[in-house]
Amino acid sequence: MKYDHDIPYKIYLKESEMPTAWYNVRADMKQKPAPLRNPATGAPCTFEDLRPVFCDELIRQELDNDDRLIPIPDEIRQFYRMYRPSPLVRAYCLEEQLGTPAKIYYKFEGNNTSGSHKLNSAIAQAYYAKQQGLKGVTTETGAGQWGTALSMACSYFGLDCKVFMVKCSYEQKPFRREVMRTYGASVTPSPSETTQVGRKILAAHPGTTGSLGCAISEAVETAVSTPGCRYVLGSVLSQVLLHQSIIGQETKAALDQYGIKPDIIIGCAGGGSNLGGLISPFMGEKLRGEADYRFIAVEPASCPSLTRGVFAYDFCDTGHVCPLAKMYTLGSEFIPSANHAGGLRYHGMSSILSELYHQGLMEARAVEQTRVFEAAEQFARVEGILPAPESSHAIRVAIDEALRCKETGEAKTIVFGLTGTGYFDLVAYQKFNDGQMTDHIPTDEELQASFALLPKVPGQK
Repeated sequence: MKYDHDIPYKIYLKESEMPTAWYNVRADMKQKPAPLRNPATGAPCTFEDLRPVFCDELIRQELDNDDRLIPIPDEIRQFYRMYRPSPLVRAYCLEEQLGTPAKIYYKFEGNNTSGSHKLNSAIAQAYYAKQQGLKGVTTETGAGQWGTALSMACSYFGLDCKVFMVKCSYEQKPFRREVMRTYGASVTPSPSETTQVGRKILAAHPGTTGSLGCAISEAVETAVSTPGCRYVLGSVLSQVLLHQSIIGQETKAALDQYGIKPDIIIGCAGGGSNLGGLISPFMGEKLRGEADYRFIAVEPASCPSLTRGVFAYDFCDTGHVCPLAKMYTLGSEFIPSANHAGGLRYHGMSSILSELYHQGLMEARAVEQTRVFEAAEQFARVEGILPAPESSHAIRVAIDEALRCKETGEAKTIVFGLTGTGYFDLVAYQKFNDGQMTDHIPTDEELQASFALLPKVPGQK
């Protein structure tokens, strides 16, 4: 094994080295993300427009394009200490198996009970809800990592938690559902008969397996109709990418300790929370002209918002109760196939990442789920961690890039985000091992039909 005795298997920061502030990449963007728009008026959303839906402090963070650093409250940092700083791991065994001159590192975010990076934002959002004196929050979840994280955070602060879980994941991942219930959350498969928008979606799409867009609509409707309640979101929004910047800051600090500069940084991309958090401080350097990196967003071929979507204003949800966001989108009416990477089944992408991609500052790649699970099993067998299907998209492309280095002889340094573990995703692994997994790729005709339903916004073709 080509073990470098100067670089440990796992690089840990000290608790005292954990970031004291979140980094807001928007502050360094010359072209800011387009503002959220009020669907009723078409005007940019104001604080008052968003107040019935979101917590006050989270709205301020959502609208803040200028402050580079946002202090992390002490109570949140105390909670972070239970599982942070998280390790940056050198994938020596994977490198050896691939026979690549590349150096591969992964930032492992699965070392907490929720099993993923989602807890970084969940605890922050629950904290601000508690500070505001609210009784509870509602949310959506795809594969269940976000719902699990939020149920933990709400339990910690004594808040009610109502989760709408995408129906296919609710059925595929019963144990994830039970973890949420163990932490006191109520969990409803979406779309459901419990909300007006859920009934409307079921009438239009009988037997649908659901989507994150559907679940968002139900969660928002429930929040605005319940006194003392607000809606919180696990990805897409700028406030969430802000909280997740702790991932990238820790990654950069660990690499800097050993004088390591990555060439390629890779993350899976559904709504953008993990990818945005991982790349943010590196992207900041690129935007300021201090360094250069290749950034690769990896999405499922079944839900290819960056690689095949359009850059336009669209609803963030299927029921059209949320603000309009300018993003790469497949259309809010698009319902992806029931692939096993439930956390990536979202029709759009973070406005921040969409703007960066539109400016050519990062790349995107779509991969089929059978190739993703091939990479997942290869990684599990040599690195000893069973990865989440979402994370495995990043693993797939990290392996592809390492093999490209093998062909060219280039010793590039690759960093990817291992967002969480796959121990609640064994039905998916079973389907793959039994040869029952298939790849669904939407046709151009299906996408065009969805694009035709995009909202009419002034200045948008």
